[in-house]
Amino acid sequence: MVESAGYPAVVAGFDPPVGEAQLARISALVADVRLRLRTRHYSLRTETVYLGWIKRFILQNRLRHPAEMGHREVEAFLTRLAVEGKVSPSTQNQALSALLFLYRDVLRVRLDWMEEVTRAKRARKLPVVLAQEEIRILLAQLEGRSWLLAAVLYGTGMRLMECLRLRVKDVDFARGEITIRDGKGGKDRRTILPRSLVEPLQAEVERARVLHGADLRAGFGEVWLPNALARKYPNGPSDFGWQYVFPALRRSQDPRDDRERRHHVDAEFVSRALKRARDRAGIVKHVTAHTLRHSFATHLLEAGYDIRTIQELLGHKDVATTQIYTHVLNRGPHAVLSPLDR
Repeated sequence: MVESAGYPAVVAGFDPPVGEAQLARISALVADVRLRLRTRHYSLRTETVYLGWIKRFILQNRLRHPAEMGHREVEAFLTRLAVEGKVSPSTQNQALSALLFLYRDVLRVRLDWMEEVTRAKRARKLPVVLAQEEIRILLAQLEGRSWLLAAVLYGTGMRLMECLRLRVKDVDFARGEITIRDGKGGKDRRTILPRSLVEPLQAEVERARVLHGADLRAGFGEVWLPNALARKYPNGPSDFGWQYVFPALRRSQDPRDDRERRHHVDAEFVSRALKRARDRAGIVKHVTAHTLRHSFATHLLEAGYDIRTIQELLGHKDVATTQIYTHVLNRGPHAVLSPLDR
């Protein structure tokens, strides 16, 4: 029962010992949280993160049921994260969001006391941006699939998971555009398809077609569809248009329903490739997939493109979010010239 709830065997050393009835109650709560997250169509990544924080909160309080706790325990948990764990404000707020979901949406507890919990203030940080020459050197250190994924991230401004979740039907080679479905905030948008990536992407799509054909012949070939689309389109899961542009090399068991499917490439594959490329290129800046998105926006601004256009391409709700890139410009028609250089 302990392992099924996701807790280590060290709970056996609690004094007083944790009873089977308490463990069963906690296990039922964890299952209920998972069900509520899936009912509300939260992503699998969010589900994993929220469940992790909720389990950690319960374990820190010696497996007491959250219904028996309140403001004092939540405040102590968040304080401990900041003081002892030295986590960032964004991580602390993520933990708070998980506990808010637990109390508000699962336990249906009045949140008067929760409103008093102070959210950590996020420091306003400027994004890390690579110069165009650094982008060229970085991409030169990559090859094959890792190069294509990095090139797509930089060339389109997509977020990493938006890129990895890209479906074949959403790449329009004729119109030279990519449709991003269910992006941040559940919004759809379109972005540009770089002409230089048309042929490499077409080759990747053909590679996906071959893998899909092999899966169908082996009795598989169905892909996961969000928001009950599998019921709306019974043949959709096995239709090639719904397959991922960047499928994984191997099929795996889907944690949502335990069915064997071919998922998309793992995000860690991209992260590791970028780290190795950065080291080989001798770039000292911290480089992640999001750095390529920041560089995309900044280089468009440097080229004189309108900030509203860039806002649409990035999918920002507020243009103020996009304006942060104006603070990292050091070249272009509107650059400020230092008096030392006059």
